[in-house]
Amino acid sequence: MADLQIRKVTAHIGAQVSGVDIAKPLDDDSVGALRAALNEHKALVFDDVDLDDEGQQAFARHFGELTTAHPTVPAIDGAANVLPVDSERGRAANHWHTDVTFVLNPPQASTLRSITLPPYGGETLIANSAAAYRSLPEPLRLLADSLWAEHTNDYDYAVPEEEVDEQLSSQRAQFTSITYRTAHPVVRVHPLTGERGLFIGGFAQRVAGLSVGESRKILDLLQAYVTRPENVLRHRWSPNQLVLFDNRITQHYAIDNYDGLPRRLHRVTVAGDVPVGIGGTASRSIAGDASHYTTVA
Repeated sequence: MADLQIRKVTAHIGAQVSGVDIAKPLDDDSVGALRAALNEHKALVFDDVDLDDEGQQAFARHFGELTTAHPTVPAIDGAANVLPVDSERGRAANHWHTDVTFVLNPPQASTLRSITLPPYGGETLIANSAAAYRSLPEPLRLLADSLWAEHTNDYDYAVPEEEVDEQLSSQRAQFTSITYRTAHPVVRVHPLTGERGLFIGGFAQRVAGLSVGESRKILDLLQAYVTRPENVLRHRWSPNQLVLFDNRITQHYAIDNYDGLPRRLHRVTVAGDVPVGIGGTASRSIAGDASHYTTVA
């Protein structure tokens, strides 16, 4: 704990952590310091980590109970909590999203660990949705405060229909094998910091009370504030790195700029709470039972 160092990477998001060996069990003070750093910086980068799948899961458990790998996508053999984020499975993450917001209680935090990296490209963008909310003009902020959106996994968010081959069609069918729909507040209050953040992203498909076309215009307008360059960390991966980010108040995007070369990360996520809006009303499930995937933190 005495050697723990936190160095900001950008003004609005991201910090590099050194002086702690996350391959070993952490004491309460170290976990508390990392949680405080995560609350402040939203995304933490750990270099030169000596972790395997078991070690990554053990580190993530310091922050709460783990989810299984994914509600519909298979885990790594023998590691039910580890999701392979693999270019061979397709590059469906190259859209802005917050992990698994189509369920009632999405993960509170996600860890990504580098396994195989291309010689160029393959960066991950992570955006601070609290900074985005703070930058909204007052009329837009008041509008966002009043809105709810339906999040679902049952839509084509990755590849235009004309580009879908048999493999992509199979992956899409697997991703949507259970349909989830959940109503979340567009502005979520972070349960630890009280910050307000725009809780939207790629799985948010429709604003309550609006048509599909009207919803798209409103969501695109708000999303443009999330993805402003000033609010984004562009993380260039190195071997043996782990990134921990707060899934309650960030979005991320895996850039498909590596010519289809091998790229593999392993993801482990920590079970989260049910989102709450500024009026104190909690999200509600419309369709889909995710109890096999996550408990409610």
